[in-house]
Amino acid sequence: MERFGLVGLPNAGKSSLYNALTGGGALAAPYPFATKDPNIGVARVPDERLDRLAEMSRSKNIVHAAVQVVDIGGLVEGASKGEGLGNKFLANIREVDAIVLVLRAFEEPDVPGPSDPLEHLRVVELELALADLETVEKRLRQTQRQAKLDKTLGEELGALTVAYEALSEGRPLYRAGLSADHRQSLAPHFLLTNRRVLAVVNVGENELDAIPDAEALVTGEFNDAGDNVEVIGMCVQLEAEAATIADPIERAEMLEGFGLGEGALFRMVRSSYHLLGLRTFLTTGDKESRAWTFYEGSTAPQCAGRIHTDFQRGFIRAEVIRWDELLDIGSWTKAKELGKIRVEGKEYLADDGDVMEFRFNV
Repeated sequence: MERFGLVGLPNAGKSSLYNALTGGGALAAPYPFATKDPNIGVARVPDERLDRLAEMSRSKNIVHAAVQVVDIGGLVEGASKGEGLGNKFLANIREVDAIVLVLRAFEEPDVPGPSDPLEHLRVVELELALADLETVEKRLRQTQRQAKLDKTLGEELGALTVAYEALSEGRPLYRAGLSADHRQSLAPHFLLTNRRVLAVVNVGENELDAIPDAEALVTGEFNDAGDNVEVIGMCVQLEAEAATIADPIERAEMLEGFGLGEGALFRMVRSSYHLLGLRTFLTTGDKESRAWTFYEGSTAPQCAGRIHTDFQRGFIRAEVIRWDELLDIGSWTKAKELGKIRVEGKEYLADDGDVMEFRFNV
């Protein structure tokens, strides 16, 4: 399961956000390093398409897609040199697929630490860039020596050189305008900043009206990051409180009462999911309706393999229809009778929102 890590300074709201996303019991305390070892939980990816298909099929069971959430201990200035949780903190980040930066934008006398989200961003980005610089510097020296004898290392050498120049200026790689080829060449080194980022700007309970401005402020700071960064403003505390309400109607009423609509958690999970390049195909029937995760650009056999390796190994064809078209028709059987189910072969590239059934023979 793909995982994203919550990263930020102490008291930014990481553990509260983790609890809201996963229903976990991470300690959320107003002092540094309440989280020393990472908490790991699972967040459901909300999908109205799946819910509506399940209702259409009268499914006995509904299985949403999910991602893993890792609540990583607080980062402090000097972490790249071992300050605070230091190397342990950075090692935990290396194990995630995408980073969620939690940036504090609320004043709270009893909670130590800065309340300026741009100060949080400055410290986090500098420490991650410095940690990457150390890694790149070592690898660059090795590659420069090896490239004299091995000309196939030219592409990696070029990528490392570009990365070194950016990181030397304290600029994370997701801001450095790297080409897709350069990013791919750097992938084996598991660099902290060579991945996409979601920034959560956490405002106070009495500052909900400030969410658009806080979001815009941080978005402006990422004007050189292209589509590598998304920014979402929210009040983590209220979202966490709403997440504890079991009844979905009561939860929606609470969020609506604060003018928060469906809440930012759903939007955040969906954004994180898509930042990882993940998409969803769906299966539906009276026994179960289910969302299956695949990477953008996957073929029909690769999607079949997400269900079972035998499906991919013995793939014959995929039967496909768009989720909304199927809903309009009212049932898979009727869609088949009307000739609306497409038959696709091994070269078909799956699209987000496809409803599929596979034929295979092993």
